[in-house]
Amino acid sequence: MSRKDSAQDVAYRWLKQHIGGLPRHGGTFLTEAEVAEATGTSRTPVREALLRLESEGLLQIVPKKGVFVPPISDAQVEAVMQARALVEDWAVRRVTPSSEEFLAELERLVAEQEAAIEDPVAFIDADRAFHRAIVRQAGNPVLAEFYESLRDRQVRMGLRAVAKVKNRAETVLTEHRAIIVGLRDSSPAEAGEALATHLSSTLAVLRLPDVGSWGPER
Repeated sequence: MSRKDSAQDVAYRWLKQHIGGLPRHGGTFLTEAEVAEATGTSRTPVREALLRLESEGLLQIVPKKGVFVPPISDAQVEAVMQARALVEDWAVRRVTPSSEEFLAELERLVAEQEAAIEDPVAFIDADRAFHRAIVRQAGNPVLAEFYESLRDRQVRMGLRAVAKVKNRAETVLTEHRAIIVGLRDSSPAEAGEALATHLSSTLAVLRLPDVGSWGPER
């Protein structure tokens, strides 16, 4: 990996984690100079990292003003989680019973999450992959595409959920394993209930008021 790529990756990961820790209510402006100073990189890799994050929907580059991280309202949180529940419940019941190959994939993703428990960005990346795998396995490309459209909001929400409550990452792992147990037992009801419990607990965390701040220094 080149120095340029390495610096861009450093800036990208710092920004993603920092954005995940910003308060949901009220937008926030950042500048290239601030990020460069915080990450110890030059402004060129910071600019490239910002473009990547803009393409992911996590921020908006505003000419002559800086970078704007938009707020996420309570209504948006509720709407996204409701949409997730509808799609994922249908998917998890449809993939029951599951093949050993698919179950092994889910086990691998949970193992990746466990290995990344001290790295919120990597943890949420693996989290998204876990849920995406279930939706894709259900075999409906229209729903899978719709689910992907929720990705940008989910990334920031997921980072906040992991950051706001102590031991939340461990709880997520336990809840993911319960979903796998339901699938392995070939029980649509058990898998659906485990998924509902997981999404419900996530929503409960997201509903908590913003307190303090959290970022890469943690």
